[in-house]
Amino acid sequence: MTSLSVGVVLCLTGWITLYTLLCNTNGSRGSEWNCRLVTLLHGILAVCITAYIGYVEGPWPFTHPGTKNTPLQITAMVISLGYFIFDMGWCVYFRTEGPVMLVHHTMSILGILLTLSLGESGMESCAVIFASEITNPLLQARWFLRQLGRYESLTGEAVDVLFVVLFVFMRIVVGGRMLYCELISPRPRFIIKCEGVAMYVLSWVFMVDIGRFAYRKSQSKYRRWRDQHRLAAVKEHDGKTD
Repeated sequence: MTSLSVGVVLCLTGWITLYTLLCNTNGSRGSEWNCRLVTLLHGILAVCITAYIGYVEGPWPFTHPGTKNTPLQITAMVISLGYFIFDMGWCVYFRTEGPVMLVHHTMSILGILLTLSLGESGMESCAVIFASEITNPLLQARWFLRQLGRYESLTGEAVDVLFVVLFVFMRIVVGGRMLYCELISPRPRFIIKCEGVAMYVLSWVFMVDIGRFAYRKSQSKYRRWRDQHRLAAVKEHDGKTD
């Protein structure tokens, strides 16, 4: 556990150092811009490592839950744990996130700590990290597009659609299948299964928010299309009258 603690401290220090360097070299963009760059880097790094773990190194999380942690799984979890502690502290200090996101970070931190302390179920934790972070670059791209004034464009539409589709597929469909495999398997401990249920419920909380966003956006697009159609009809009628 001592080596794990040192690893977490080193990773936390690394993320803080990266953020500090970005603020010093890119200070004109503001704190949130630089924090989101760190978030984007962590998302890409976490997806790459956990994808290799799941698809190359193994074992397959759907068939072998509750197995002993491998060195690469431990590395991936330590890196992400350091990041989540950094981001949690940043969000609390700057008060940029609501209670749902803070709960997500808290559960992520506790889940990784639990998996590291038990020395098992690292495969499931890495799969959760993969499913959670694979939509992260799209979420950050959406924010950056807004800041640059390019969100209301075809690129912004594509980012939103891809984010929603990927979230539903990875967090709800694939996540639900993995939770089912976790619950029916005799290997994972009961507390790990409870953590899995809690994370899946939280995914549905996010899903409700995303559904509301998609509904509002579709209604707004429909009203805009309807107004444009009516305006075009009025102009056509006026033209014929003249």
